[in-house]
Amino acid sequence: MSRLKRLAKPAAAITVAALLTTGCATNNPNDPFENYNRVMFTVNEAFDHTVFKPAATIYNYVLPDIVQTGVTNFFGNIADVWTAFNNFLQGEGEKGLSDVTRVTVNTIFGLGGLIDVASNLKLTKHHADFGQTLGVWGMESGPYVVLPILGPSTLRDTIALPAEWYGDPWTYVDNIRLRNAGIVVRAVNYRAALLDASSLVDDASLDKYVFLRDAFLQRRYQQVHGKDNDDGEWVEVSASEPFIKPETVVPRKTPDMENKPEENVPALEKEETGTAVPAKTSVVPVN
Repeated sequence: MSRLKRLAKPAAAITVAALLTTGCATNNPNDPFENYNRVMFTVNEAFDHTVFKPAATIYNYVLPDIVQTGVTNFFGNIADVWTAFNNFLQGEGEKGLSDVTRVTVNTIFGLGGLIDVASNLKLTKHHADFGQTLGVWGMESGPYVVLPILGPSTLRDTIALPAEWYGDPWTYVDNIRLRNAGIVVRAVNYRAALLDASSLVDDASLDKYVFLRDAFLQRRYQQVHGKDNDDGEWVEVSASEPFIKPETVVPRKTPDMENKPEENVPALEKEETGTAVPAKTSVVPVN
């Protein structure tokens, strides 16, 4: 078992114990353990600034883009195996077959996954994990949790971690040094890809904890409920209030709509940008 696994399991256990002793620390319906979460967020930020971010910065400076792209493609190809499995579990057979095809094409024709040939063939890359699978099958997300080192999560995603560990094909590499080195490289490569984004968050957000929490919860909600697909729907989620799901989404104004009287388009609010807004919203449970 890799060093990351040995760290992650105790980390999850420590988190559960801390949550049990913390109790409901705030009135926030989606973040009842906010006091604990903020402390762990601060610890993770310190680790990131002293270890993770400097390593990613050096990695980004030393390795050319083509090498970083190859690393991203290689581990992304491995991740597609687990994605395919979860898509099948979720009843997404078409996506699962597409994922299997991606892995086959990239492994054979993309030098073991270093080159993403499948995307050039219009085979869409998907994301699916076991926490998402549990959500699709009706398990509620539970409260927001910040895990040591691993970062943002929910109770459901934390429960799914053992399956995630054993579902990762890379963990079955026999050579321990190679396996551990790959885990470190994958993590640093991922952090390097987020350097620009994290800098923007640092500069723009008044409360980084709230910003990242809300962004994470919205992304997970969209992944579980399929709102990140090309179905024309969207949803805004905030951890500071119950999830709000639009019931009606009106398309943007088209040239032929410009000539119509405004009273004939009651669902569209008066905005100079012509951006569509929901006609009404309803509160839905968190899951």
